[in-house]
Amino acid sequence: MDNKDDSERFRIDKWLWAARFFKTRSLATAAIECGKVLLNEARVKPAKAVAPGDMLDIRIGQLQFVVEVLALSGKRGSATEAQKLYRETEESRQRRLAIAALLKEQPPPFRFKGRPTKRDRRVIEKFKKET
Repeated sequence: MDNKDDSERFRIDKWLWAARFFKTRSLATAAIECGKVLLNEARVKPAKAVAPGDMLDIRIGQLQFVVEVLALSGKRGSATEAQKLYRETEESRQRRLAIAALLKEQPPPFRFKGRPTKRDRRVIEKFKKET
């Protein structure tokens, strides 16, 4: 029995997990409950059924995806199989790529592992003088 039958309907949290937007169903459920996932521009509960043709607005961190549901699946497959479940709008793709480019241009956050080295200390002192 194939789970991709279009006459069936799946829970939105299960579909988001199968489409690889979230690593676990519990993360998908939490995002839905926090209002970070909209179904046809409306807040929904995790048990809400999703059907082909529905539009989803998904916010993950600073990225936002606007996708149309093309197929249903309750099984989590490979990334290439997951991409067949939805189609991202062109406007969403362009906006997401622009945000990704901006984030790449920003310097990495200042992090140390344990005690600073001499080089790290010099960087810290240089940073303190600039501010």
